[in-house]
Amino acid sequence: MTRRKVKKQVIISSMLGLLAIVGLLTLTELKLNETKPEEETHVNKTIFENKIPVVATKEIIARPYTDSTIKIVTNYYNKEDDTETQKNSLILFENTYLPSTGIDYQSDYDFDVVSILDGVVVTVREDQTLGKIVEIKHKNNIISSYQSLSEIVVKEGDEVKQGQIIGKSGTANIQKDMGSHLHFELTIDSKTVDPEEYYDKELGNL
Repeated sequence: MTRRKVKKQVIISSMLGLLAIVGLLTLTELKLNETKPEEETHVNKTIFENKIPVVATKEIIARPYTDSTIKIVTNYYNKEDDTETQKNSLILFENTYLPSTGIDYQSDYDFDVVSILDGVVVTVREDQTLGKIVEIKHKNNIISSYQSLSEIVVKEGDEVKQGQIIGKSGTANIQKDMGSHLHFELTIDSKTVDPEEYYDKELGNL
């Protein structure tokens, strides 16, 4: 009789111990599950708080000079223009009138010539007729050409920023009597266009 009582007590004690262990494990698991959402919420909150808003910047085509006193002396030739405007779009060279493929900007003194957009200098050369020339390639298949320069301060392969000085106005054999000026041409998709129609326009809208 005594032996049986001892065995029963041992079995009951073992079962109670086992139940206690299971209960402890279950309680621990519940506590871990309760803390997970808080940790995830905290991480997500930190990510959103650290976000930096990105503002898109617009690229606007600028003029190839900064001096407000500069004036136009020769317009871009457009066959759709009136007769008077077309007359002011012709260049006399060696007794022959040639349609202007750009615009001539003039001043009483040499003035700074600047890049109209960010780009890469693709050409720096001197032409016997057109004078010193700089050509810059920009986004959207745009090329700007600066002619009749007296001085050049960039070289081929240079990356330039909009408004950066690339040289100074000067003279050329094709228009000797004009004095210090810049002959500026703009090409888009391999076609020359009237620069005056593109200034202050957003590059992304072309």
